[in-house]
Order: sequence, then C-alpha cells, then structure tokens
Amino acid sequence: MGLLAISAHLDNHPPAILIRAFGILWTVPHSTIPSVLGILRLHPRTLSLRVCQVALSTKMMIRLAASNLPRVANAASSAAAAAANAAVAKAAAAAAVKASAATIGRDVSRSISLSTPLGLCRPLATPIRLYCANRIPNANPVALQMIDYALGFARSQKSDESYAQGLLVLEQCLSSQSKDGEDTTIENSKGMVLLAISTLLSERGNTDEAIQTLLRIQDLTSSSLGIRVAAMEALVGLNLELGLDDTSSVLADNCLKTLEKEDQQIGDEHAFNVYNARANAIKGLVELVQCDMESAKAFFQVCEDGSCIGNDALSFGEFLHAKRDFVSAKEVYKRVIDGSSEKNHFSDPYSFSACNMALEEVLLGATCALGQLESHLGNFKDAEEILTKALKLTEEHFGSHHPKVGVVLTCIALMYRHKAASERSSSLLIQEGLYRRALGLLKASALEKDGTNANVDKRDIVALARGGYGEALCLQQNRKSEGEKLKSWAEAAWRNRRLSLAEALDDTSEPRPKVPVIDTRICRVM
Repeated sequence: MGLLAISAHLDNHPPAILIRAFGILWTVPHSTIPSVLGILRLHPRTLSLRVCQVALSTKMMIRLAASNLPRVANAASSAAAAAANAAVAKAAAAAAVKASAATIGRDVSRSISLSTPLGLCRPLATPIRLYCANRIPNANPVALQMIDYALGFARSQKSDESYAQGLLVLEQCLSSQSKDGEDTTIENSKGMVLLAISTLLSERGNTDEAIQTLLRIQDLTSSSLGIRVAAMEALVGLNLELGLDDTSSVLADNCLKTLEKEDQQIGDEHAFNVYNARANAIKGLVELVQCDMESAKAFFQVCEDGSCIGNDALSFGEFLHAKRDFVSAKEVYKRVIDGSSEKNHFSDPYSFSACNMALEEVLLGATCALGQLESHLGNFKDAEEILTKALKLTEEHFGSHHPKVGVVLTCIALMYRHKAASERSSSLLIQEGLYRRALGLLKASALEKDGTNANVDKRDIVALARGGYGEALCLQQNRKSEGEKLKSWAEAAWRNRRLSLAEALDDTSEPRPKVPVIDTRICRVM
C-alpha cells in the first residue's frame, strides 16, 4: 500500500518526477509485479497510477518475451534439424539463445537510467514517434508505451538481435489486447501495434512479412480511419519497392474508395482532408512510377494549395522535379523537411505512418531529393552538403550497412559524375569507390550469377549504379572490358519508360531535357 501513498504524492508534481518514478519502478522484483498490479487495478486510475501500471506491465512483458526466446530457439533448432542440415540448425539456435533474459535486462538498464538529471530517460539513437490516431487518440495507454519502448529498443542497437527482441515485445503487447469485440479502443490498439510490427519488419528487409502484417489491419473495421489509411499507404509503398506496380495501383484505388465511404464521418475535417490528400497522393505516386504524368497530375491537384507537408507533399515534389519545375519542387522539399522535423506529436494526422512511408523515411526522402535537385541545378557545393546530411540520416536510422545507404551513395556518385562533367574535372576514383560500395550494400550479386531477367531487388537503383560504374570503368583502358559488361547488364535490366538509362546518366547536354529523381522510400527512379 506504500505505492498508493507515493502515487498520491506524485500527482502534485510535474511530469519529470513521474518519469523518474517510471525508472524507479523498473527495479521492482519480478515476483511481486502481479500482486502490485492487482492492487493498482482496485484504485482510481490517476495519472501517477497509470505511470506505475505502464512501468510494471512493460517490465513483466519484457521478462515474458525473454523467457519465451530460448524455447522458440529450441523449437526452431529441432524443426530445422529434422528438415535438413543439423549443423546450420544448431548455429541458428545458438544465435537465438543469446537473446536471453539476462541480455534484455542488461540492455533495458542501459536504456532506462537514473544517472541523468531528474532521472529522465536517456534519449535513444532514433526519435520515437507514437503511433496514434487523429486529434483524439483512443487507445490503450499501456499499448502506446509498449510500442514506444519496442521501437526504441530495436533501433538502439540496429542488430538482428535487438529487432528480434523488439518484435517479441510487440507480439506480447498484441496478445494482451482483448481478442473479442469491435470496441474502437481495442481495435485502435491492435492496429497501432500491427503498424509498429510491420515497420520493424520492413526496416530489417522482411518485406513480405511486413505486407502480411499490414493486411491484418483490414479486418479492424472499427479502428480509426488514420490507422487504415496509414496501413494502405504503407502497402502501396512496399509493393512499389518490390516492383509490383499493378498491385500497388489496385491498393491505391482501394484506399481512395475507403475515403469515399467514410466521407467526413470521422468528425475532424482537418484530419479527413489530410487522409484524403495522402490517399490521392499515393495514387499519384503510382502513376508517376508508371510514367503517366498526366494521370499523376490529376491526383496531385489536392497538393497544389501548399497545405501538404508529409508523404503527399514529397510525392508531389518529385512530380514537379521530374517535370523540371525546379523552383516549385525546391519549395515543396523544404516544406517537407521543416514539417517532418516538427511533426513529433501524436495528435497530428501526419504522425500516423508505417514502413517505408514512416515520417523518418519522409525526412530522409525529402533531404535526398533536395540534394539531387541542387545537383541538377549545378549547385554542387549545396548538393554535396545536403546529400551528406541525407547519408548521415540514413546511417543513424537504419545503420551503416543497410541497403538504403547504398541508395543514397548512388545519388552521391551521380552528383560527382555530373559535377565532373560540368566543371571538366575528374573524380573517377571517387565515383568508382561510391558505386562499388553502393552495389555491395544493395547486395547486387556477381554478373555471372545475376541474369538480366532475374528478380533483382531494387532493380532501378542497381541498374543505375552498375551503368554509372560501367561508364567510369570504360574510361580506364585496362578495365574497359569489365565496364562494357556492367553497362550491357544495366541497359538490359533498365525498365523505366520515361527516360532511358543513357538519359538518366546523361551529363553532357545542358540543360538536361530529362532528369532522374531517385525516391529513397521506394528505391525507384522517377
């Protein structure tokens, strides 16, 4: 009962003291948590008691996740051994067992520390954004805290192990929600957890699993419109990244139909307008990828009033960029960057996003697009500075060995190529190093193993990087044969209907009639 007296005292103190209490409660022994939670449920749910519940419930779920992991690893080992190679199965099991309760406990104590002033939680490497609905989020507060923790923990180390642990926490959180009924609070909580799970899966390259997770949100018919729009937007984005353009088009149409059915019944005109703009813009992005500029223009009309600042604005900016309306595109990119930096509160409709359409990806995409635009304008000093910033953002969010780092490096290599041609200088060694590093991160296999008809991941970027790399090698007499092979593969693999590979790599004509625009969200060339 001493905990209740403490909570009464905390109710009269500022939020910083409540955060300190969260950290202190983390030290409560596991054996006493169930009984303490039972006492808390018998009393009014004040703010401080909710903090207590969140802290204790979070700790208990982490322990459950940790205790389950060795059993999961043993089961995986047995199944793999029965199916095929026992040695590989043993190694996989050993790797999984490392994520034990002791490891989680040590990492949690690192993330939540009382060594900072007022006991505030030490900031994680990546900003955490709550996955909430529109102006009046209606979801389980414990679920929100669990999502926040799982995302932060997974990204804090950027390892397979930390992501596996984060996903276990989210699965525990999902299973703790009521399985029956269509209560809005329950379905919102489930939807938010599923968005978070799909995001972590997407960040680790498990795109198919992320898509299956997002599809589960379609069954949550009583959930917030914002959750469903975010899920469909992410589904379109992931399918575009996979090169499944026809599927993406159908999904975008379904998103628009959902908005037509809802009309403005959500009771928040501003939020509805935001979701409507996002639904139209994601369809416009599909049309832009398919090189139908006229159709794309019709869908981007909702963005012309300058009110859009998220994914919708970024896609609109890329449309203007591809049309060579550089002045307007630059204004849009800057607005997206400013808006993405400010939109960190759960009550904003733009904060609802997932996977390659998440806010962090929007900020990265707009920064990289602005750097490309400055290069196309011949402002190479600004281009280099902005693209370097985009590279830093990518490495901070995904880690230095993620394929998306390779996408940004390709943009930087193209900038140096254009700069060398414009200034009649040479940067062959720099370009060669950037292309080689990019292709390695993009996991492009050797040419003899990689037929042009093979299903190459991130085909647009790989073809562009190999084409540029090939041209750089062709300028070196002793490596011309190798360069020709790379160029031949890239030309055969190129699928863009708006511009040829030669036009995408063109650095001789000024002004260039067509410019390539690389979208880092979906890893495609516009």
